[in-house]
Amino acid sequence: MSKSVQTPTPSQHTRRQLLLGTAGAAALGLGQSPSWAAGQNAPGDALPGKGITVLPVKSALAEENFQTLLVMKALQQLGYTVKPWEELDYPLIHVAVANGDASFMANHWNPHHAEFYQQAGGDAKLSRKGVYAAGAAQGYMIDKKTADKHQITHLDQLKDPALAALFDIDGDGKANLIGPNAGWGGEAVVAHQIKAFGLENTVSYTQGNYPALIADTLARFKAGKPVLYYAWTPYWLSNVLRPGQEVVWLQVSRSSMPGVQAGTDTKLPNGRNYGFPLNNEYIVANKLWVEQNPAAGKLFEIMQIPINDISRQNQLLREGESKPADIQRHVDAWIKAHQKTFDAWIAQAKAAALKS
Repeated sequence: MSKSVQTPTPSQHTRRQLLLGTAGAAALGLGQSPSWAAGQNAPGDALPGKGITVLPVKSALAEENFQTLLVMKALQQLGYTVKPWEELDYPLIHVAVANGDASFMANHWNPHHAEFYQQAGGDAKLSRKGVYAAGAAQGYMIDKKTADKHQITHLDQLKDPALAALFDIDGDGKANLIGPNAGWGGEAVVAHQIKAFGLENTVSYTQGNYPALIADTLARFKAGKPVLYYAWTPYWLSNVLRPGQEVVWLQVSRSSMPGVQAGTDTKLPNGRNYGFPLNNEYIVANKLWVEQNPAAGKLFEIMQIPINDISRQNQLLREGESKPADIQRHVDAWIKAHQKTFDAWIAQAKAAALKS
């Protein structure tokens, strides 16, 4: 049985602010065209986003701040008034963007968030064009020392009670698999695969505050104890517990995914199967708003950053550079190092507005 600690729900204030219906949509300019684009001659210094407000939304993960802020700064260069982001769980983020109560999210994983995307209205209400960051991996990891000693390579080997007991944290004889938070999307996959691979009698899905649970996991590893946990890249953890060095990925015996991802082949190009398909990260926006703001739509479509750059920035967070001023500095440094690329994004976005 899963050992679950419920994650905090969004505050009532935040829910009210985002779920405003038509009032929220009006505040973000849905149904309105920029004055300069409505058949008027734009002054020489006019920007396509002038007079238009943008509301970003993201999860509470600090590791998503960098990607979100980079998009916000690009929008500001186009003249948009960008409000501070709001933080919600992923299902509500997709609903808020689909309903026009928020403008965009910069951390939509496909196919990982496919269920949330479809439930919020899918392509009819959301815009998802262009890959923001490519090749994110997910799966199950154990420490290399235990893997080598006991020749553990596959998750379903933990049907063996003796092997499962190596990862017992609470003394019940079952392995404690540290998994993703409720509302992330991955929790449905983990729960499904524990059943699909016959692990219910030997593996407990330990769920709660993932960052806190991972801090405990890292402490256990440093104490020389076996560890078993769900992980993904890019995330700071992979720079500390490095795949192939301190830890190894576990494979699964076959592909098995729940919900809208049922039937998905999760085998990777390298021939291994970690139980999850590779994901790409997208900027997902309200479809109507994008149609009315072609500059922003083009920007969302063409922005792309290397996934390793996200990992490196996440490691800086882990090392203590986690204040808002630090994130601003990280983004500014990235832009300066890729100035030609950034300027090209802005130029193409402006050109798209002129063509509309």
